[in-house]
Amino acid sequence: MMQSIRAEIKQGHKIASGLAENSPYPKGSITMQIPHFKARGIDLSDYYPATLNLSIAPHTFEMLNPELTVSGVHWATGFDAEDFSFSQCEIIFNDMSYKGFIYYPHPDTKLDHFHSSSVLEVICQYIPDISYGDSVIFNYQPSEITIS
Repeated sequence: MMQSIRAEIKQGHKIASGLAENSPYPKGSITMQIPHFKARGIDLSDYYPATLNLSIAPHTFEMLNPELTVSGVHWATGFDAEDFSFSQCEIIFNDMSYKGFIYYPHPDTKLDHFHSSSVLEVICQYIPDISYGDSVIFNYQPSEITIS
């Protein structure tokens, strides 16, 4: 059974989408990572190749027991391998439901572009007309992620 919390769309680093001016990944990190995740049994090909940054401030989150975790993913030449966890979620926007996954690059293996513990990154189906500052309902698995 999922639980819900209101969240706000925030601008991120634009590395996942490849839209950052100084990104080392011009196609975006998610586009580069998708084949590596698929090879390990996580198929994200039905989802938009970027992340939505959801602020749940003043609340914070912690990954407890994510549904999926992959370790040692070497997805970019010249960079160390990273560990990632995923937890199914859902975003409700304009009375429409969009399936997705919390995308959690483990901070201990991630080199740069960190978020606060009140910002969740989500890979999901394409959401038309969504913009920074929009409010959404974020549905998550409380057995996999805790929000306090």
